[in-house]
Amino acid sequence: MLGVEAGALRRGQVPVNRRGWTVVAVVGVVIMLSLAGLVFLAARGGERPSPDTTAPTAAPTIAPPVAPTSPPSSPSASPSPSAPPASPVPNGLAGEDLTAMPTAAKVVALTIDAGGNDEGLASMLATLADERVHATFFITGEFAAEHPAGVRAILAGDHRVGNHSMTHPHFPQLSDAQIAIEVADAESALNAAGADPRPWFRFPYGDRDDRCVGLLNDSGYIPVRWTVDTLGWKGVDAGINADTVVDRVLYALQPGEIVLMHAGANPDDGSTVDADALPDVIVRLRDAGYGFVTLDAMLNAD
Repeated sequence: MLGVEAGALRRGQVPVNRRGWTVVAVVGVVIMLSLAGLVFLAARGGERPSPDTTAPTAAPTIAPPVAPTSPPSSPSASPSPSAPPASPVPNGLAGEDLTAMPTAAKVVALTIDAGGNDEGLASMLATLADERVHATFFITGEFAAEHPAGVRAILAGDHRVGNHSMTHPHFPQLSDAQIAIEVADAESALNAAGADPRPWFRFPYGDRDDRCVGLLNDSGYIPVRWTVDTLGWKGVDAGINADTVVDRVLYALQPGEIVLMHAGANPDDGSTVDADALPDVIVRLRDAGYGFVTLDAMLNAD
């Protein structure tokens, strides 16, 4: 064997070792595949990110800008935050629950509240018609709904109508929203009966505060109280009679006096003291040199 290998070497021949050549071939294939892979990656331009590289998150969607519907107002065009809101109430009549008409003329306004029954209404309307006197009636919404014929009779006599709330509650105990409902509901009821109460309003029981007056002004109403309450509503059982009513009206007499009377009967004794006293009230006031106007005279005053 050694002699054969020596002879082959002398002739320049390499002895064939099949296992060695197999290993060499496998290594060569691996090297060629590795080189081919590197060439392929280079051609694709792909490189593995470094271990500390973070994959980017999706880009947020940006909405296109919306064109403004109108140019922004300049600072000088904005109203002053301290400026009071414009009042629909005439100058001199706002911020007050009027106790007298602002006049030096010898005139009286007879005002008659209608919020309960209507027992004295027909008598009062007949007296006013006979004496050619016009009055201002403050009517609740409930009265207007229950006695629409009475409201029509008031209007037929060319008398003025004012708002006296819907249900006659104590206003200072109500919220702003409740006050708005009381006023609006009464106005609707009076409108349905054919009457326009604006701008006159009388607080039930005369009960009010600055907040209530302000809310009524903001709604376009002028609150009107009275110079004198005849107390006829108390009835004869309380010691009030027609003479008492006349005396009270004359004692408080002044230019622009506002007289408060009631159209209903006392619910306990059934007396209609104001209706009974009205003829003498008119006569005595005329004897004192006074005439009669509705509250609308304040709107026409210079």
